[in-house]
Amino acid sequence: MTNPQTLPYRPCVGMMVINRDGLVFAGQRIDTTMEAWQMPQGGVDDGENLETAALRELEEEIGTGNVDILGRTPDWLTYDLPPELVGKVWKGRYRGQKQIWFAMRFLGEDSEINITTAHPEFCEWRWISANALPGLIVPFKRKLYQDVMNQLGHHIPKSRRV
Repeated sequence: MTNPQTLPYRPCVGMMVINRDGLVFAGQRIDTTMEAWQMPQGGVDDGENLETAALRELEEEIGTGNVDILGRTPDWLTYDLPPELVGKVWKGRYRGQKQIWFAMRFLGEDSEINITTAHPEFCEWRWISANALPGLIVPFKRKLYQDVMNQLGHHIPKSRRV
C-alpha cells in the first residue's frame, strides 16, 4: 500500500459563485450515495492559467461562465483524502488536492445554470448561505471550506453571510 504522504496534491481551482442575493452556489455530487454538496471545482490542465481553468471548469460543471471574478485566495489551500479513498480516486496518483479558490459574482439568471453538462458532476443544485455550506460538505473538506470562507467571505454582503 502506498504511503499517502509520499504522493503529491492534485492542482485544482475552486469557484465560490455568489448570486445577487448574496447566496452561494452548491451542487449535490452525482457520484456518491451519501449527501455530498460542494462548490464547483476541478483540475488545472498542464500549463493552464488558473483563471482560465476556473472559467473552463465553471462552464463544464454548471453550464455557464457568466461571472465577474471578485478575488482569489493568495495561496494554495489543501485537503487530504481519507485513507479509504487514497489509491482509488484519480487512479491513486494523488493524496488530495491543492486548490486556488476564486470568488465570483454570478451575473446571469438561474435559468442559465445547466448541470446536465457533457460530463455531469451534480444531480441537483441550490443557492445557500455561505455559513451553512461547511456543514453540508463531506467531513474531510470542511476545514478547507472554512478556510475559503475566511479568505473570500468578505465578497459576500454581510447581511447574507448567516
